[in-house]
Amino acid sequence: MFELPRPKIGLSGRLMALTIAFILLSSVMIYVPSIAYFRLQYLNNKIAGAQIASLAVEAAQDNTLPVYLEAELLINADVLAVALRRDSVRFLMLAGDLPATIDAHFDLRHTGPLDAITDAFTTLLAGGKRHIRAMNAPVHGGGDIIDIVMREEPLYRAMIDYSWNVAGLALLISLITSGLLYFRLHFLMVRPIRKLTASMVGFREHPEDTRHEITPSGRRDEIGVAEHELAGMQIEVRQSLRQKARLAQLGTAVSKINHDLRNILANVQMASDRLLAVDDPNVRRLTPMLIGSVGRAIDLCTDTLSYGGAREQAPRRLRFELAPLLDEIGAAICNAPDARLIWKNNTPRDLEIDADPDHIFRMVQNLGRNAAQAMKGEGVIRLEARRNGPLVTIDVSDEGPGLSAMAQDRLFEPFAGSTSEGGTGLGLSIARDLARAHGGELRLLRNTSSGAAFRIEIPDNNVMPFEKPVQLAKGKT
Repeated sequence: MFELPRPKIGLSGRLMALTIAFILLSSVMIYVPSIAYFRLQYLNNKIAGAQIASLAVEAAQDNTLPVYLEAELLINADVLAVALRRDSVRFLMLAGDLPATIDAHFDLRHTGPLDAITDAFTTLLAGGKRHIRAMNAPVHGGGDIIDIVMREEPLYRAMIDYSWNVAGLALLISLITSGLLYFRLHFLMVRPIRKLTASMVGFREHPEDTRHEITPSGRRDEIGVAEHELAGMQIEVRQSLRQKARLAQLGTAVSKINHDLRNILANVQMASDRLLAVDDPNVRRLTPMLIGSVGRAIDLCTDTLSYGGAREQAPRRLRFELAPLLDEIGAAICNAPDARLIWKNNTPRDLEIDADPDHIFRMVQNLGRNAAQAMKGEGVIRLEARRNGPLVTIDVSDEGPGLSAMAQDRLFEPFAGSTSEGGTGLGLSIARDLARAHGGELRLLRNTSSGAAFRIEIPDNNVMPFEKPVQLAKGKT
């Protein structure tokens, strides 16, 4: 499948960032009233503790306590002074070192939601440097008002700790939630969308390559409908393109077939001439070549009947050893009566390729005959084949004069890219079409005054499983 460059921040990453942002925003909206409520609860707890301390004073004889016990009660209640108002009379129950001024006064009996929020953020901004006075009604009676004076620093520290706890919890929840959404969305939407996009981009680049045709997953949601519709569209567009291309290039198609048929029948003619003499010792050697050439001619004539239709015969791929097939092509090219060619096949004997043997034969044969024509029937034609992962490359090079600038500019154009006088320029066009039908390519690898080299690239078929490796008999595919 066509590989798309992945964006730095994909759909899943953006959703994850938005999820974190929204959860943090929600946490802030929750934090505002919660920090106000926390402050009110803190002050009420301090007032309740002060009320308990005042009960000890009331239980003492003459409502007086030793200085050390009074100081201990103030320390435990964490206040500087406690006053009780009962029956409109205010009693100072406990008192320590009081500040000269009180910075803020808070009557918790009449504090509304907005006032509580405002007071909470005022406390945070003050930084705990104030002395405040807070009052509220006593719990379970016992008076009209409990009034305390306290330092604001402990309240400020408690509010800061509470804020950090809320922030940490909100961040943890946002990370867990966004992470779960990220992975769920990645497998549910992002991967299928990437598959759809890769199929569309690959189809746009190479509409003739069936490997870019998407296979619907069978999902019943919107993505499944998109996959099904895209698959149908690709089939219809491919058939339409093929039909129009066949109608527009009918003359080119006939010329291509004639070109390949001429090459194949040339082998038949050469072998037939040798068979006229029964006592010729080469009969046994050339008979398999004759059988193979005749078989290819019959197959090519059969394919001619359907070439003008909307569907072209797809490569019949199988896995086979490449070196014997290249040897056979060399025998067909170099055994001409007037040829003084050397066919150097440097392909490893155990190298296997996943392709249509007939198509490989036609591609290499066209390149080999072009090389022989460029060297005027005398020289060395070299073949180098190698595997690089799922890709097999076949390099065909010669020792000719190279390609002219005009021929190189229009190398793969029918009737325009001929490299020799009197040629049609179809051989390279046919070879490139066959390579692209396999999902591969034909490239000009090198062009110098001492020779040219072409490279055939054939990738393995990753869609269909490999068939069992086949050993090709000489003369058969």
